[in-house]
Amino acid sequence: MTHIRPLGFSMKLLENSSFEALSSRLCVETGDAHILGRIESYSCKMAGDDKHMFKQFCQEGEPHVLEALSPPQSSSAPSPNLLGKSGEDGENPLSDKCCRKTLFYLITTLNESFRPDYDFSAARAHEFSREPSLNWVANAVNSSLFSAVGEEFNSLGPELWNAIDQEINLQSCDIYSYNPDLDSDPFGEEGSLWSFNYFFYNKKLKRIVFFTCRSVSVLSSYGRGRLDNELDMDLDDDEEEEVDGFMEDR
Repeated sequence: MTHIRPLGFSMKLLENSSFEALSSRLCVETGDAHILGRIESYSCKMAGDDKHMFKQFCQEGEPHVLEALSPPQSSSAPSPNLLGKSGEDGENPLSDKCCRKTLFYLITTLNESFRPDYDFSAARAHEFSREPSLNWVANAVNSSLFSAVGEEFNSLGPELWNAIDQEINLQSCDIYSYNPDLDSDPFGEEGSLWSFNYFFYNKKLKRIVFFTCRSVSVLSSYGRGRLDNELDMDLDDDEEEEVDGFMEDR
Protein backbone atom coordinates (compact mmCIF):
# COMPACT_ATOMS: atom_id res chain seq x y z
CA MET A 1 0.00 0.00 0.00
CA THR A 2 1.41 3.39 -1.03
CA HIS A 3 1.94 6.00 1.67
CA ILE A 4 -0.14 9.04 0.72
CA ARG A 5 1.22 12.58 0.85
CA PRO A 6 -0.61 15.48 -0.85
CA LEU A 7 2.69 17.35 -1.34
CA GLY A 8 1.29 20.82 -0.83
CA PHE A 9 -1.57 20.87 -3.34
CA SER A 10 -4.38 23.05 -1.99
CA MET A 11 -8.01 22.50 -2.99
CA LYS A 12 -9.89 25.71 -3.76
CA LEU A 13 -12.82 26.36 -1.44
CA LEU A 14 -15.80 27.53 -3.47
CA GLU A 15 -18.07 30.20 -2.03
CA ASN A 16 -21.59 29.00 -1.27
CA SER A 17 -23.83 31.15 0.94
CA SER A 18 -26.34 28.32 1.41
CA PHE A 19 -23.61 26.02 2.75
CA GLU A 20 -22.36 28.75 5.11
CA ALA A 21 -25.86 29.27 6.53
CA LEU A 22 -26.46 25.52 6.90
CA SER A 23 -23.08 25.01 8.58
CA SER A 24 -24.00 27.62 11.17
CA ARG A 25 -27.24 25.79 11.90
CA LEU A 26 -25.34 22.50 12.20
CA CYS A 27 -23.16 23.82 15.04
CA VAL A 28 -25.35 23.59 18.12
CA GLU A 29 -25.28 22.53 21.76
CA THR A 30 -27.87 19.91 22.65
CA GLY A 31 -27.43 19.98 26.43
CA ASP A 32 -25.06 17.04 26.78
CA ALA A 33 -23.11 17.41 23.53
CA HIS A 34 -21.73 19.87 21.01
CA ILE A 35 -22.74 19.12 17.42
CA LEU A 36 -20.09 20.39 14.97
CA GLY A 37 -21.21 20.15 11.35
CA ARG A 38 -19.90 21.67 8.12
CA ILE A 39 -20.73 21.48 4.42
CA GLU A 40 -18.12 22.78 1.97
CA SER A 41 -17.56 22.73 -1.78
CA TYR A 42 -14.09 22.32 -3.33
CA SER A 43 -12.80 22.58 -6.87
CA CYS A 44 -10.59 19.74 -8.13
CA LYS A 45 -9.11 21.79 -11.01
CA MET A 46 -5.33 21.96 -10.89
CA ALA A 47 -3.00 24.68 -12.14
CA GLY A 48 0.52 24.14 -13.51
CA ASP A 49 2.37 23.79 -10.20
CA ASP A 50 -0.43 21.63 -8.83
CA LYS A 51 -0.13 19.22 -11.76
CA HIS A 52 3.59 18.84 -11.08
CA MET A 53 2.97 18.02 -7.41
CA PHE A 54 0.24 15.59 -8.40
CA LYS A 55 2.63 13.74 -10.72
CA GLN A 56 5.07 13.43 -7.82
CA PHE A 57 2.28 12.10 -5.64
CA CYS A 58 1.40 9.50 -8.26
CA GLN A 59 4.99 8.30 -8.39
CA GLU A 60 6.22 8.96 -11.91
CA GLY A 61 2.81 9.72 -13.35
CA GLU A 62 0.55 6.76 -12.63
CA PRO A 63 -2.77 8.44 -11.71
CA HIS A 64 -4.87 5.49 -12.79
CA VAL A 65 -3.21 2.88 -10.56
CA LEU A 66 -5.96 1.49 -8.33
CA GLU A 67 -5.91 1.44 -4.54
CA ALA A 68 -8.07 -1.00 -2.54
CA LEU A 69 -10.75 0.61 -0.34
CA SER A 70 -12.58 -0.83 2.64
CA PRO A 71 -16.08 -2.25 2.15
CA PRO A 72 -18.80 0.42 2.29
CA GLN A 73 -20.46 1.13 5.61
CA SER A 74 -23.77 0.22 3.99
CA SER A 75 -22.58 -3.36 3.44
CA SER A 76 -22.69 -4.02 7.19
CA ALA A 77 -25.82 -1.99 7.95
CA PRO A 78 -28.80 -3.07 5.79
CA SER A 79 -31.48 -0.49 5.09
CA PRO A 80 -34.90 -0.79 3.42
CA ASN A 81 -33.73 1.71 0.82
CA LEU A 82 -30.33 0.11 0.24
CA LEU A 83 -29.56 -0.57 -3.41
CA GLY A 84 -27.75 -3.77 -2.46
CA LYS A 85 -24.35 -4.79 -1.12
CA SER A 86 -22.95 -5.16 -4.58
CA GLY A 87 -24.03 -1.68 -5.68
CA GLU A 88 -25.76 -0.77 -8.90
CA ASP A 89 -22.89 -1.90 -11.08
CA GLY A 90 -22.69 -5.36 -9.50
CA GLU A 91 -19.19 -4.87 -8.09
CA ASN A 92 -18.19 -6.75 -4.98
CA PRO A 93 -17.59 -4.16 -2.22
CA LEU A 94 -14.80 -6.32 -0.80
CA SER A 95 -12.78 -5.59 -3.93
CA ASP A 96 -13.83 -1.95 -4.36
CA LYS A 97 -11.03 0.32 -5.55
CA CYS A 98 -10.39 3.88 -6.62
CA CYS A 99 -7.58 5.44 -8.62
CA ARG A 100 -4.79 7.39 -6.96
CA LYS A 101 -6.06 10.62 -8.48
CA THR A 102 -9.37 10.28 -6.64
CA LEU A 103 -7.60 9.31 -3.43
CA PHE A 104 -5.39 12.37 -3.83
CA TYR A 105 -8.50 14.58 -4.02
CA LEU A 106 -10.09 13.00 -0.94
CA ILE A 107 -7.03 13.34 1.27
CA THR A 108 -6.34 16.88 0.09
CA THR A 109 -9.94 17.84 0.80
CA LEU A 110 -9.54 16.59 4.39
CA ASN A 111 -6.30 18.51 4.83
CA GLU A 112 -7.79 21.71 3.47
CA SER A 113 -10.98 21.45 5.49
CA PHE A 114 -9.35 20.71 8.85
CA ARG A 115 -6.06 22.58 8.68
CA PRO A 116 -4.21 23.44 10.86
CA ASP A 117 -5.83 21.31 13.57
CA TYR A 118 -5.40 17.93 11.86
CA ASP A 119 -3.03 16.43 9.29
CA PHE A 120 -4.31 13.63 7.08
CA SER A 121 -1.18 13.24 4.95
CA ALA A 122 -0.57 9.74 6.30
CA ALA A 123 -4.13 8.54 5.52
CA ARG A 124 -4.33 5.25 3.65
CA ALA A 125 -6.76 3.91 1.08
CA HIS A 126 -8.29 1.35 3.45
CA GLU A 127 -9.55 4.21 5.63
CA PHE A 128 -11.92 5.22 2.82
CA SER A 129 -14.96 3.49 1.35
CA ARG A 130 -17.14 4.07 -1.69
CA GLU A 131 -20.81 4.06 -0.76
CA PRO A 132 -22.97 2.57 -3.55
CA SER A 133 -26.26 3.92 -2.21
CA LEU A 134 -27.23 7.59 -1.97
CA ASN A 135 -30.36 6.49 -0.12
CA TRP A 136 -28.33 4.75 2.57
CA VAL A 137 -26.01 7.74 3.06
CA ALA A 138 -28.94 10.16 3.26
CA ASN A 139 -30.72 7.92 5.77
CA ALA A 140 -27.57 7.56 7.90
CA VAL A 141 -27.00 11.34 7.96
CA ASN A 142 -30.65 12.11 8.67
CA SER A 143 -30.79 9.55 11.48
CA SER A 144 -27.68 10.91 13.21
CA LEU A 145 -28.74 14.54 12.96
CA PHE A 146 -32.37 13.93 13.92
CA SER A 147 -31.29 12.04 17.04
CA ALA A 148 -28.94 14.92 17.88
CA VAL A 149 -31.06 18.03 17.23
CA GLY A 150 -34.59 16.62 17.31
CA GLU A 151 -37.64 18.07 15.58
CA GLU A 152 -35.70 21.05 14.27
CA PHE A 153 -34.10 18.75 11.70
CA ASN A 154 -37.49 18.17 10.04
CA SER A 155 -37.18 21.59 8.39
CA LEU A 156 -33.39 21.62 8.14
CA GLY A 157 -33.07 18.25 6.38
CA PRO A 158 -34.86 19.09 3.11
CA GLU A 159 -32.98 22.40 2.84
CA LEU A 160 -29.70 20.60 3.41
CA TRP A 161 -30.14 17.96 0.71
CA ASN A 162 -31.58 20.45 -1.77
CA ALA A 163 -28.56 22.74 -1.34
CA ILE A 164 -26.13 19.83 -1.82
CA ASP A 165 -28.00 18.63 -4.90
CA GLN A 166 -27.95 22.09 -6.48
CA GLU A 167 -24.20 22.37 -5.91
CA ILE A 168 -23.05 18.92 -7.00
CA ASN A 169 -25.96 17.04 -8.71
CA LEU A 170 -26.18 14.07 -6.35
CA GLN A 171 -27.34 11.56 -8.97
CA SER A 172 -24.09 12.10 -10.90
CA CYS A 173 -21.79 11.66 -7.89
CA ASP A 174 -19.58 8.95 -6.53
CA ILE A 175 -19.93 9.00 -2.73
CA TYR A 176 -16.95 8.22 -0.51
CA SER A 177 -16.67 8.05 3.27
CA TYR A 178 -13.68 8.45 5.56
CA ASN A 179 -13.60 5.90 8.39
CA PRO A 180 -10.16 5.69 10.02
CA ASP A 181 -9.23 2.98 12.49
CA LEU A 182 -9.25 3.87 16.18
CA ASP A 183 -5.47 4.29 16.38
CA SER A 184 -5.31 6.92 13.63
CA ASP A 185 -8.75 8.51 14.03
CA PRO A 186 -8.18 12.28 14.48
CA PHE A 187 -11.73 12.55 15.86
CA GLY A 188 -11.10 9.91 18.51
CA GLU A 189 -10.17 12.37 21.24
CA GLU A 190 -11.76 12.21 24.67
CA GLY A 191 -15.49 12.82 24.57
CA SER A 192 -16.02 12.10 20.88
CA LEU A 193 -19.44 10.40 20.61
CA TRP A 194 -19.83 9.91 16.85
CA SER A 195 -18.76 11.39 13.55
CA PHE A 196 -19.29 11.04 9.82
CA ASN A 197 -17.36 12.32 6.81
CA TYR A 198 -18.85 12.06 3.31
CA PHE A 199 -17.45 13.21 -0.02
CA PHE A 200 -19.80 13.75 -2.96
CA TYR A 201 -17.50 13.71 -6.00
CA ASN A 202 -18.77 14.82 -9.40
CA LYS A 203 -16.07 13.98 -11.95
CA LYS A 204 -17.74 15.97 -14.74
CA LEU A 205 -17.93 19.14 -12.63
CA LYS A 206 -14.47 18.45 -11.14
CA ARG A 207 -15.89 19.28 -7.75
CA ILE A 208 -16.26 17.71 -4.30
CA VAL A 209 -18.86 18.58 -1.68
CA PHE A 210 -17.55 17.56 1.73
CA PHE A 211 -20.07 16.99 4.53
CA THR A 212 -18.57 16.40 7.98
CA CYS A 213 -20.18 16.29 11.39
CA ARG A 214 -19.22 15.09 14.85
CA SER A 215 -20.71 15.06 18.33
CA VAL A 216 -18.50 15.87 21.33
CA SER A 217 -19.58 15.46 24.95
CA VAL A 218 -19.75 18.67 27.00
CA LEU A 219 -17.95 16.71 29.75
CA SER A 220 -14.85 16.26 27.59
CA SER A 221 -11.85 18.58 27.70
CA TYR A 222 -13.25 20.28 24.59
CA GLY A 223 -16.62 20.78 26.27
CA ARG A 224 -15.11 21.93 29.57
CA GLY A 225 -12.84 24.35 27.73
CA ARG A 226 -15.79 25.86 25.94
CA LEU A 227 -17.78 26.14 29.19
CA ASP A 228 -14.76 27.73 30.91
CA ASN A 229 -14.55 30.30 28.13
CA GLU A 230 -18.22 31.10 28.55
CA LEU A 231 -17.76 31.47 32.33
CA ASP A 232 -14.77 33.78 31.78
CA MET A 233 -16.86 35.93 29.45
CA ASP A 234 -19.66 36.09 32.05
CA LEU A 235 -17.18 37.08 34.76
CA ASP A 236 -15.71 39.77 32.52
CA ASP A 237 -19.20 41.16 31.94
CA ASP A 238 -19.88 41.19 35.71
CA GLU A 239 -16.62 43.02 36.38
CA GLU A 240 -17.44 45.62 33.76
CA GLU A 241 -20.85 46.16 35.35
CA GLU A 242 -19.24 46.61 38.78
CA VAL A 243 -16.79 49.15 37.40
CA ASP A 244 -19.58 51.05 35.65
CA GLY A 245 -21.62 51.07 38.86
CA PHE A 246 -18.66 52.32 40.88
CA MET A 247 -18.03 55.14 38.43
CA GLU A 248 -21.70 56.14 38.51
CA ASP A 249 -21.65 56.25 42.34
CA ARG A 250 -18.65 58.57 42.22
